[in-house]
Amino acid sequence: MSQDLVTFLHARLDEEANLAGRCDGDGCGEWAPHGHTVDFCQGELSGFHSTIALHVALHDPARVLREAEAKRRVLARHGLSPATGDPELPWDNRDDCRYDGATWPCDDLLGLASPYADHPDYPQRP
Repeated sequence: MSQDLVTFLHARLDEEANLAGRCDGDGCGEWAPHGHTVDFCQGELSGFHSTIALHVALHDPARVLREAEAKRRVLARHGLSPATGDPELPWDNRDDCRYDGATWPCDDLLGLASPYADHPDYPQRP
């Protein structure tokens, strides 16, 4: 899985950020649920069950962009510390996470990837 997982995650975050940017091109701000309708600056989306309207509003483009950026920061922290090339790290001749020293890919990267497990490009473990 290794580096394929990082490439896969970056591709998913790029897709989500791109879509969010296209949904809120004028940067109008937060979406808001109102019963069976979602107000989103340029108009309204109606006909939803109120729970679905709330779910849609909670995933407004500004929030999706913030979430993608936060996940990118986690990816950057949890980079690979290869078993070769560093005289002190990692230990036990294995690839480790730069952040926590766990076997790489670490649990945090695997956790970030888990929502995408059903994606057709999800990397399989060797």
